[in-house]
Amino acid sequence: MNKPTLIEGALAVDDRGDVRFVNGFGFEGVRRFYVVVNHQPNFVRAWHAHRHEQKYLFVSQGAALVGAVKIDNWETPNPAAEVHRFVLSARKPSLLYIPEGHANGFKSLTADTQVVFFSNASVEESRGDDTRYPARYWDIWDVIER
Repeated sequence: MNKPTLIEGALAVDDRGDVRFVNGFGFEGVRRFYVVVNHQPNFVRAWHAHRHEQKYLFVSQGAALVGAVKIDNWETPNPAAEVHRFVLSARKPSLLYIPEGHANGFKSLTADTQVVFFSNASVEESRGDDTRYPARYWDIWDVIER
């Protein structure tokens, strides 16, 4: 996969409660995971890019607007580049794959949002492969009224 891809999961509910799952995801290549929780809703954490690291995002609680954009020039990326937008919610389980060579970021849509990141790189490898851009470099964070 060379573009951001959503791996859909499901929810099973019975008289005991519910089970949320993404059976289409295997942990091959995953070396670590971490959980990010913002202190307030509508807070943006962006843009974080890696030339080699791949990530998977899973919203375990709440909801988040997630963006991913392919980096064409690491020093001065195209501000008009296509940004892939996804809304992830714990109420509709899914995992978002962010390939290498992409920047990613997210905005908490609810006060209780928790985002779990799975990475194919160690912390040391990630630090050596880390590029950051301003949060509004690609400003996709407005909620679109319909």
